[in-house]
Amino acid sequence: MSDFKIPGITVYRLALYARALERFLAEGKDLISSEELARECGVNSAQLRKDLSYFGQFGVRGVGYSVPALLKHIKRILGTDREWPMVLAGVGHLGMALLNYDLLAQRGFRFVAAFDVDEKKIGRVINDVYVYALEQFGWVVKEHPVKIGVIATPASAAQEVADLFIEHGIKGILNFAPVRIKHPKNVVVEHSDLTILFDKVAFYTRRLD
Repeated sequence: MSDFKIPGITVYRLALYARALERFLAEGKDLISSEELARECGVNSAQLRKDLSYFGQFGVRGVGYSVPALLKHIKRILGTDREWPMVLAGVGHLGMALLNYDLLAQRGFRFVAAFDVDEKKIGRVINDVYVYALEQFGWVVKEHPVKIGVIATPASAAQEVADLFIEHGIKGILNFAPVRIKHPKNVVVEHSDLTILFDKVAFYTRRLD
């Protein structure tokens, strides 16, 4: 089955399974049942087995899964068994936080450059990442092969930045700006509007009053 036919929620759960397996591995656990792994991730075991079945057969009936082996398989499926060089556009509060979030680099997501239009930010080095002027984007990405572009700009600039990313061959975009961006079908875009998450929390919290 083509990866692009895999439900997005399944990919999300695969990431949850990987996080749980990493914790179990750190605790020295070698084997785990589907029930235990599913419970740790807040799903049922049938769902977990269905998610994994998209990609093959894992584990041994009556024995369970090898924690290191299953983690290796899931990381290969997700693509997190390799390094992903990234660029960031927008070095405001959110952009600064992303550049200083060391866990990203530990997981293989490494910023190689950042860009902004504010002259006060251009030329700064944040957590070993140099901040360039946005006009320098073209020649910078020629020097640094980039796979993922991250947008942390105001909404008004997001589409222009996305177009720039796409023009220079970036196929994966993570957009934190509170606006939907247009893109061709051969480019993957994930939107992460943090304000929507706050709206969601407010919705459920209000019903507890």
